[in-house]
Amino acid sequence: MRVLLDTHIALWAAEGAPQLSSRAAALIEDPVNTLLVSAASIWEIAIKHAKGNLRVHPRDARSAFRLAGFVELPVTGDHTEAVALLPSHADHADPFDRLMIAQALHEGMALLSADPKVWRYHPTLMLPA
Repeated sequence: MRVLLDTHIALWAAEGAPQLSSRAAALIEDPVNTLLVSAASIWEIAIKHAKGNLRVHPRDARSAFRLAGFVELPVTGDHTEAVALLPSHADHADPFDRLMIAQALHEGMALLSADPKVWRYHPTLMLPA
């Protein structure tokens, strides 16, 4: 199965952080799964790092993702168009999440996230971590 990792999941997985649930860890460690990280995650990390909200530099995160064997998923025009097809939720307007949700839906892959606001976008493709 192809699994797109939400930004926080990708960071936790790359550093072996204990925040990962046993379910998420099992999905990530299963060699049958192809793990992807969105270019939008690198962008999100860059913005949060520049604001001082995240210590990791985007270059270091990207390097860690590569070392962990994650495949980088570019952002395409099809992905950005797909954002317009997503339902609107008053309590969830995060542009990075919405782009990754659109990528997962457009590509027909699962999105692994610990954010319950993400899970409601698709009953089978959004995986609770």
